[in-house]
Amino acid sequence: MRKYGYGRVSEKDQNEDRQLAALREQGIPEEYIFIDKASGKNFDRPEYQLLKRVMREGDTLFIKSINRFGRNKQEILREWQWLIDEKIHVVVIDIPILDTRKYAELEGIGQLIMDLVLQILSWLAEEERRGIKQAQAEGIAEAKKKGKHLGRPRMNLSTLSPGKRLILEEGYSDWKMGALSAVELMEKLELKKNTFYKILREYEQFIISIEKQKGGSL
Repeated sequence: MRKYGYGRVSEKDQNEDRQLAALREQGIPEEYIFIDKASGKNFDRPEYQLLKRVMREGDTLFIKSINRFGRNKQEILREWQWLIDEKIHVVVIDIPILDTRKYAELEGIGQLIMDLVLQILSWLAEEERRGIKQAQAEGIAEAKKKGKHLGRPRMNLSTLSPGKRLILEEGYSDWKMGALSAVELMEKLELKKNTFYKILREYEQFIISIEKQKGGSL
């Protein structure tokens, strides 16, 4: 009969230290603690799937909270039922009533209360996930209204570094004379095809405008 711990964070840069500390306090050996860095929308997570393969009847799985287990109500309930069917005990550290060891021999009110609490908490976890997604969508929409660009900065002639600007200026002449291919210049600038030709067009327009200015000043 072994104790296992499971934790999850949504992003690779999120910290799992609080979950680890709570699991260690249960006396779980380090090698029996599994942590995923993945979304809680389903259970298709590498560490969790590995954990399912190693757990056996009579083992106990500790998780810190329901929302660390998952954030999809139906998925949570389905996975919880799988654990029960496999006769694996489940303990939610933050919610003492969600400790299936207490109800191993009971079929009455205690089990009913636990089932109701699980239903409510799994629903709350799902609603929280929906709220986060809605807030993100609203934030993106608001940023677009204000004309903010989200994601990676758009590459253009003005955002080229001085070093790459020099490579472009020198390479452009060689390219026009046929001494350098477009692919070679693209590789020197470390640009993708679409971005390269966009910047090239901008540079040619820049040259044309300079020539016009020179002509107008004569």
